[in-house]
Amino acid sequence: MNPIPHPMQTPHVLPSDTVSARLRALGMTLPPPLRVPDGVILPFAPVHVIGTRVLISGHGPQHADGSMAGGVGRVGDELDEAQGYAAARATALSMLASLERSLGSLDRVKRWVRVFGMVRCAPGFQRLPNVINGCSDLLLALWGPELGQHARSAVGMAELPFGIPVEIEAEAELH
Repeated sequence: MNPIPHPMQTPHVLPSDTVSARLRALGMTLPPPLRVPDGVILPFAPVHVIGTRVLISGHGPQHADGSMAGGVGRVGDELDEAQGYAAARATALSMLASLERSLGSLDRVKRWVRVFGMVRCAPGFQRLPNVINGCSDLLLALWGPELGQHARSAVGMAELPFGIPVEIEAEAELH
């Protein structure tokens, strides 16, 4: 996963006309389509549009080649809080990449409604909100405090698919 700004620090929204330009100004790029492991069948859409609502299926962090960034451990054990934050930020980038491929442009997203974050964590790890802030901080940086604000849950899990450290699903409103 790529290095990130100091955890729990939301960068200011950069002046730009497009979400993609703001993303580039933050030095971030969207990953390619997910490369699913051999023998795995995913019979669902990563993005589902219903009128002006868009539902985003659970995503995890990806490597630059599109493969899943799994099997790295649990937050609060093999991974520290900052690495969990980075995984949540990488997961947000994965979600945004799926959105862009489905919608044609991230500028079709009017506002964020909900984020549901799951963290594969060690027993007793309780700073789950700080981990999922990696996703929330990026949405706020790209859409601003009014349109990027969302309802949110952050929960701990014993396991997640393929050993990924974070899985996030979300909902947004479209123009």
